[in-house]
This record gives sequence, structure tokens and C-alpha cells, in this order.
Amino acid sequence: MQDHNALAGSGLARLSAKEMLDGYRAGLFTPVDVVEAVVDALEDVDRRCNIVVTPMYAEARKAAEAAAAAWRSGEPTGPLCGVPVSVKDLIFVAGVPACAGSPAMKEHVPGADAAVVTALQRAGAVMTCKTTTCEAGYKLTADSPLSGITRNPWHLGRTSGGSSGGAAAGVAAGAGPLALGTDAVGSIRVPASFCGVFGIKATFGLVPRAPGFFPPSWGSLAHTGPIGRTVADTAMLLEVLAGHDRRDAVSLPQPQRAFPAEPGPLEGLTIAYTEDLGYAAVAPAVREAFRRTLGVLEGLGARLVPDHPGLDPDILDSILKPIGYTEQASAVSDRSEDLLARSEADFNAVVRQGRSYSGTDYMNATHRRAILRGRFLSLFERVDALLTPSVAVTAFAAGTLGVDEIDGQAVDRHLGWSPFSWPINLAGLPAASVPVGFDPDGLPIGLQVVAPWL
Repeated sequence: MQDHNALAGSGLARLSAKEMLDGYRAGLFTPVDVVEAVVDALEDVDRRCNIVVTPMYAEARKAAEAAAAAWRSGEPTGPLCGVPVSVKDLIFVAGVPACAGSPAMKEHVPGADAAVVTALQRAGAVMTCKTTTCEAGYKLTADSPLSGITRNPWHLGRTSGGSSGGAAAGVAAGAGPLALGTDAVGSIRVPASFCGVFGIKATFGLVPRAPGFFPPSWGSLAHTGPIGRTVADTAMLLEVLAGHDRRDAVSLPQPQRAFPAEPGPLEGLTIAYTEDLGYAAVAPAVREAFRRTLGVLEGLGARLVPDHPGLDPDILDSILKPIGYTEQASAVSDRSEDLLARSEADFNAVVRQGRSYSGTDYMNATHRRAILRGRFLSLFERVDALLTPSVAVTAFAAGTLGVDEIDGQAVDRHLGWSPFSWPINLAGLPAASVPVGFDPDGLPIGLQVVAPWL
């Protein structure tokens, strides 16, 4: 292990969820053994990467003992019985602080579990800790005034991405197999890409968000979803999370279903690909990794065609910001100027810009959003899936908002370097980030796979 990274997890803590379950079933080790190893790994990674906001280790040990007893009795309590899962600090766990990275929320302790937390408990999973996020998920790193800077386990000088950065960094470093994250503009897929793990946001409404999730902050854009080191583990967690909940107004009344993760041939699939959506600035190393991956997929039998939805280059300023920034400003409309002054300057800049939009601006952006969705509808009449890079760059310096230039082209420092993620939130489509390589500095690169709704 090199001194500049924190890829420290080994042994039981680095097993996949499937390997843990197989080990419990065979009596090779117990959930108590695994949770102790995961707690040790979390403490080690946290010292170097700053990923844990609130430890839940005492509760995790108690839950691990109950899971071990269930396995001894031959009656495990659910499909994830004894599997450790971390929870992003935007998600409510009853009796555990949910600060959302915000000085104004530092004393907030919810009295109810989020639906996804209830689902984890029913599945027998063991929640280990709350992980770092930026304030209210407003940016694509996990740094906040409360928790400080979260670092990338591949290189401690670089960001983990965000806002589910603590979640992705912990999984990447081997501190447990699975994490719960959220995604309003790429907050699952960006850290998954930067940290070299798998993350998916399902169709908008498939995974319920209530109670909690701090709506209406990014309320029409935000998803809850899983992050894992393997596709199979992540699919298993998604099966647990997906389900209708009437407390969430946008929750889809879909029946429970399986998400098979077995690899197979791609014959018969027509897959569109674009490395820049026709206009985006993309780092050369990301383009190179993307092109290499296309060759791999062709070798697996896919029919690849150059195509994209034909989005307007100005959608960041004309659609995303009037909607997302207005929703963020609305979420903090009751905060005093004194409380807001304790937040980051960049967060307050978003709030000020959100307040500057009129109701007409918001509705015009909503109408343009419907047109954007229609362009994806047309694309998926031609193809089965769409491939893009997950992010236009690899992990940049820790403690910064973003980059303002890519390959000589100026980009928006807040969201312009992730042009592939937030259009998918605007459309409500399912999308995943899959690790597909490294840049010359050894930093991970992700491929985004986008599919039709459901």
C-alpha cells in the first residue's frame, strides 16, 4: 500500500455481500466477525479520507449479534441478513443525527426512519454509520462546513466526488460492500466514477425517498440508490430498496421485482454511444477509456451506433439551474441570514441565484424539461440503451468545487465538468456508472449506462 492512498480494506471487510452471505450460510464466519472487521476498516479509512459523520457502531454490533443468532437458528431474517451497509447523512435514521452537511441542521435528530432504512431493517442489513455529504447535496463533492473535506482513497490529494462521496469512498476502500447514496445531479454516479465502484440511480420514483431526504431541496431531481463494489451486490440492494411508499408523492406503484445481474451476451442489443453529447468538453484520458470500452462491448456482441438525444448546449443555464437552484433556495427559505452565513459561500451563491429566478423562469424551464424528456423518448425508440462517460474528468483536487477548464475549453465550475449526469436526472431515467479504467495518474474512470424508464 502506498502512503498517498487509503485502499486499506482486506479480509472480511472487503468481501462482497454475496461472499458474506455464502460464508454465513456455510458457517465459516458470523455477522459479528464481519461487522467488527468493517468497523475497524471504517475507522482506518475515516482517519485518512474523512468519510464518517456519525458512527453507529454500538447499534451495528447489536444488530450483528441478532443476525448471527438468526443464522445459527437456520432462519436468516432477510436477503441481506448480517450484511453491513452505510447510510448517507441526507437519509433519515430515527434517533440518529441527520445534519445534511449543514450548520443549520447540526442538532437535527429525526424521529422516523426513511422508507429505505425500514427496507434495510426488514432485509436484515446492519447499518454501520452515516457518511459525509455536502450541504443538502448541492454540489458534486462531499465537503461541508460540518464535516470538512472528504478525500479519495485512490489518492488522498483528490476529491472522492459527491455528494455521496463518503459512501463511495468507504466502499472503494474496502470498508464494507454496500452503501446508500442519493443523486440529484449525479451524486451517486460521480463519486462512483471517481472512486472506481458501481453506482446506480433507478428510474425516478422507483425507490421511495420519504420520510425525510430534506425535500424540497432538489426535490424534482433527487433519487435514493445503492453503491457497491460489484454489480451483483448493488442489484441485490436495489431489490430491497425498490418499492411503493404512499408517503412519497412521486413513488411509483410498481410490484417488487428481481434485478438479475448475471453477465451474458449482448447479441440483439442496439446501443447508442456518444463521448460528448455533441458539445461537451471531455478530458482526453476519459475519451480514450470510453473508446476502449466500446471495443469491448462490440466484442461481446452489441451493435453500437453513434447517436444521442440531441440536447441543447445551454440546458445547464436554461433548465437545470432555474429548476434545481430554485428548489434549493425554497428548501432554505425559512433560514435566517445568520444561519445562512455559516454555510459555504458557494452554497449561498446557489441560494441567491435560486431566489433570483421568477415563477415564470421556473415554469419555462419545466416546459423545456418536458421537451428534453421527449428527445430521450425518441432516442429509445431507436436504441436499447445509451452510453456516455460518467464524468468528463477524473478526480480533481480535494477541497475544491470543481474545474473551470477541460482540454482548453471553459466550463461551469459547479456542474459543467459533469455534463452527462444531470440531464439524466432531468429526464428521470435510470443510469449507472461502471468502472472501466484509469487515467495516467491512476485515477478511476467510469462509463455511464442509461436505459429507458423502468
